[in-house]
Amino acid sequence: MSKIDEVRAAMVEAMKAKDKPRKDGLSMLLAALKNFEIDKKDHTPITEEEANAVVKKEIRQTQETYELAPADRDDIREEAAIRISVFKEFAPEDMGEDQIREIVISVLAELSIETPTPADKGKIMKVLMPKVKGKADGKVVNEVLASMMK
Repeated sequence: MSKIDEVRAAMVEAMKAKDKPRKDGLSMLLAALKNFEIDKKDHTPITEEEANAVVKKEIRQTQETYELAPADRDDIREEAAIRISVFKEFAPEDMGEDQIREIVISVLAELSIETPTPADKGKIMKVLMPKVKGKADGKVVNEVLASMMK
């Protein structure tokens, strides 16, 4: 079952339950997934990895909306919080720092780097990021790598 089908099924359930805020959030997520699929140049169905990236992007954008909403606009904040909780149901679990550290170590071995330095960072990130894309937050990856540098 594709991510689009999962979201559509959850939206039907929300409509049956007359849960308008949840249905609205699912509707936005479904639209984002369909738009991504339509915009793909090769016109293939959306992959699981691409769908996860779309979900994470929606979470990030909604989080931004929540943070930038004026303090007196509780309606905007409440709506964004509901959407974030709905979107997180469909987001993949992020890797932990230990898992990221293991991948960093394997990349260092692959590149024959024993003690990484800031000068090596670009080379390391070029190999590392495709391996964790969609599975880990870039900030956390950067922090783990920085903590390992001498």
